[in-house]
Amino acid sequence: MRTTKVFGREDENLQDFEKLTTEMYESSVRNQVQSALFFPIVLSLGSLATGLALAAGGVQVIAGSLSIGILIAFIQYSRRFFDPIEDLSHWFAELQMAQASAERIFGLIETVPEIRDSDELVAIEEQAAAKAAAEMLEEASHSGSTTEGEPFLLPAQRAPVREIRFEEVGFAYGEGPKVLDDFSLDVREGESIALVGATGGGKSTIVNLLCRFYEPTDGRILMDGQDYRTLPLHWLQSQLGIVLQTPHLFSGSIADNIRYGDLEASQEDIEAAARLVGADEFIMEFTDGYKTEVGEGGNQLSTGQKQLLSFARAIIGDPQILVMDEATSSIDTETESRIQRGVEKVLEGRTSFVIAHRLSTIRRADRILVIDGGRIVEQGTHHELLSLGGRYYELYSQQRLRESVGP
Repeated sequence: MRTTKVFGREDENLQDFEKLTTEMYESSVRNQVQSALFFPIVLSLGSLATGLALAAGGVQVIAGSLSIGILIAFIQYSRRFFDPIEDLSHWFAELQMAQASAERIFGLIETVPEIRDSDELVAIEEQAAAKAAAEMLEEASHSGSTTEGEPFLLPAQRAPVREIRFEEVGFAYGEGPKVLDDFSLDVREGESIALVGATGGGKSTIVNLLCRFYEPTDGRILMDGQDYRTLPLHWLQSQLGIVLQTPHLFSGSIADNIRYGDLEASQEDIEAAARLVGADEFIMEFTDGYKTEVGEGGNQLSTGQKQLLSFARAIIGDPQILVMDEATSSIDTETESRIQRGVEKVLEGRTSFVIAHRLSTIRRADRILVIDGGRIVEQGTHHELLSLGGRYYELYSQQRLRESVGP
């Protein structure tokens, strides 16, 4: 509604709405007319059948070949034959609408995702799970214990990811132009990588590929030397903590939204994560504290508060890899500095990818990559890139100038 008012589109939107409602009205009327005609037709056929039974049977009664009792029984049979059809006529329209809804639902359920585990990997996981279950049952039978063992994990799932390698990766959305072209990058465990550059350069595409929301159209991404397409998708994404530019909260309490990052987290874990990112200060200002309802989509909170909760939600899952896509763009400078202090502790021993237009947030990154046209045009630490006097120096100088001049 705000967008409509700002651009003065009330009349145009009203015309579009009237067109849609007119089409809906015509379809509804047509549906009701068909439903209204169906019942009288069925009723007329039932009456006709009763009349035919009475006429034919009456002649036989007069002739003495049929008793009146049998005639009355056949008349009742003809009526009862059409009773279920009359009942169906009341539900005819509802059945049509239910069928249309069911087609949409089953169409969604039966959709095969493009990004999924291969059939071979699914078979391996099933065999491994069956073998692990058999071993646990055998061990329990020998020991007499019913304690459940730990779930079986593939070898690649047991150890943390030591190295991530983008090997000549290329990618294009559909039939469009290439967003990444011959992109190569080696990232060691615990390294903090910052991605900067102009809009449309490919920064978000890089982290989307890392999270396997998409897969490379050329090249490959390796984790500890293994193509990540050969690893279980659920395991890979469960190792990720993601904080997006636009935070999304679900209906429920503040505690429920933080716990979404780890469904087995205790209340103490939730409060610790909130304190780490500085969210506990505003949470405790609410009367119900962590039990406060956030509303649909978090509409009871400000954008900055929602972003702080999304930070806590990402951290509570103890991810190996942390991805932040413009995560501090909706937070004021004071809150941002508080988060940075907390995030520095969280990033210790974790690999992180940070996309930022506000360059002050990435000064302490181990490596800063300047991305342009899907390629790395510069890389190094903050001070190394400033000393080069290249693209990063220009971006940093322009941003500092804008901040000093003000709006």
